[in-house]
Amino acid sequence: MAKGAPTPLDADEPGRVAEAAAALGLRYAVATSVTRDDLPDGGAGHFAATIAALRAKIPGVRVEVLIPDFQGDTTALRRVVDAGPDVLNHNLETTSSMYPRINRPAAHYQRSLDVLRRAGTWGAVTKSGLMIGLGESEAEVDRTLRDLRDAGVRLLTIGQYLQPTRDHAPVARYFPPEEFDRRRDFALGLGFEGVEAGPLVRSSYHASRLFAAPPSPPEEERCAT
Repeated sequence: MAKGAPTPLDADEPGRVAEAAAALGLRYAVATSVTRDDLPDGGAGHFAATIAALRAKIPGVRVEVLIPDFQGDTTALRRVVDAGPDVLNHNLETTSSMYPRINRPAAHYQRSLDVLRRAGTWGAVTKSGLMIGLGESEAEVDRTLRDLRDAGVRLLTIGQYLQPTRDHAPVARYFPPEEFDRRRDFALGLGFEGVEAGPLVRSSYHASRLFAAPPSPPEEERCAT
């Protein structure tokens, strides 16, 4: 895929994002970005400024941010968490064995889990997402969901992997809706507070509804029902 040098940050962008969100009448805004590893803070300051701009422009707005891993930079991550997003989302994407298929180093799997765990420890409501259908096994998916839950992740999305271009990994399997229902039930049984699962589910799918999902019942209550 063709790549180019990223342009400098636009200092006015947070304000323009807030203006657009206000014009659309949004009460729940999801902000994300391309990965900016070229910047010293990975773009963390821009995320923080966007959160502040949205809050200033739209009183009572809920803000979710979908962030990169900032290359494991805890100072950058802390800057975003301290800006007070209602939800901090960082996608694990797939199982560790499938990372080479999406051109991510295997070590980044644990780094992403560390980002989520640390953000949750600092008080953020954390969220993550997976794609299935790359060729992972059922046991690998189950283990990945347990890894996310062990990292304190509270909200989860599960969707079908679709091949973006011919240069990307092909789809190994298309799952029927019933398989996503089963995955959702399994994840809720692990203690996730809210799960959206379906063939077309992506990171921000029904984001406001997922944020408002009631917490899962305690383990003993789930076992009794």
